[in-house]
Amino acid sequence: MAEPQADEASLEQQLNATSLSSSLTLDQKFAIVRSIGEECIQEDELRNLLDKKPEPVCYDGFEPSGRMHIAQGVMKAINVNKLTSAGCRVKIWIADWFAKLNNKMGGDLKKIETVGNYFIEIWKAVGMDLEGGKVEFLWSSKEINARADEYWPLVLDIAQKNNLKRILRCSQIMGRSEQDELTAAQIFYPCMQCADIFYLKADICQLGMDQRKVNVLAREYCDDIKRKNKPIILSHHMLPGLLQGQEKMSKSDLSSSIFMEDEEADVNVKIKKAYCPPQIVEGNPCLEYIKYLVLPWFHEFTVERSESNGGNKTFKTFEELTAAYESGEVHPGDLKPALSKALNKILEPVRQHFKNDKNARELLKKIKENFQILGNSFFLECSILFLQQYSVLYYHRQRLFFFHFEALSNVT
Repeated sequence: MAEPQADEASLEQQLNATSLSSSLTLDQKFAIVRSIGEECIQEDELRNLLDKKPEPVCYDGFEPSGRMHIAQGVMKAINVNKLTSAGCRVKIWIADWFAKLNNKMGGDLKKIETVGNYFIEIWKAVGMDLEGGKVEFLWSSKEINARADEYWPLVLDIAQKNNLKRILRCSQIMGRSEQDELTAAQIFYPCMQCADIFYLKADICQLGMDQRKVNVLAREYCDDIKRKNKPIILSHHMLPGLLQGQEKMSKSDLSSSIFMEDEEADVNVKIKKAYCPPQIVEGNPCLEYIKYLVLPWFHEFTVERSESNGGNKTFKTFEELTAAYESGEVHPGDLKPALSKALNKILEPVRQHFKNDKNARELLKKIKENFQILGNSFFLECSILFLQQYSVLYYHRQRLFFFHFEALSNVT
């Protein structure tokens, strides 16, 4: 579906106005909320919800699983702030039990809890609107235990009404594929995530495009139980990795992900190495970062150049920038330093928070220690696999050499 067009300047004024949600028209609320989603199912339902309900409930969630990259940190803050400005209440589901089911952080709940608290600290530091109680952080373990008699029958009913093939199609939500060898816990995971939507009484599912299948499952479940009001799916864009062909930013590839507490030098090096082909917009991660992070944050993007190269130029819209980039007016050599500067400006308050706040500093230290342990374990597994493969290759190479030598001997 095509996204509604909204004047960026007027949208900025709307977002900065005091007591914003009460003064916005329905069209203005719809434009703000709809601007978050790459896809919306369904737009007419969203408009009707915003018209009838003063404070719609939006649900988002995350598995605490290692360091936070910039898509999780900055994009989520931008989206949450837009939702609260339009009058929505946001429930952020800290899926600690889900992380255990998916074997994140080695399935260690204490480590998972540390990561969850670290995420909250980042959102505080980066500027997520947490004033006024419109944003709630809810730990899945505590919330489920509080009303277990309500939650588990719901999970079981969803499981009963879907066959295994349909549930396996949702495995993407865990970063898995249908072909992966899943544990029984991971097969149960989609049924639980689907139940979360109803358990939290969510009107809007505001997650990434990678979570689309389980959100659609929730709408299908409404048909099964003859429920009229279905959760609206508002799926945001997934930022790619910085290297060529990476559709989604991955924490496991340190060179292609910018982390929220990365130092300025780290960001500069990563952007310098990023894929950014001249005059090509499609599949260009640097341009995507400007579109989804820099422009929504600053509402402009400035390329600094010497006078001999055309001087500085400020772009107010992504369309202006892409036109200049495609024509060759803006070169990657000018674009990348400007992008690095903008991202570092966004991340600087987070760096300062983790340097100056004792609690935040201790959390980050634990995260890096845990991440190092897991990384060493992964490296060891890869090393063993490499040695095994190398041994097999060496064996076959020696056999080939022996047969070749024997053949030459027979000829002579």
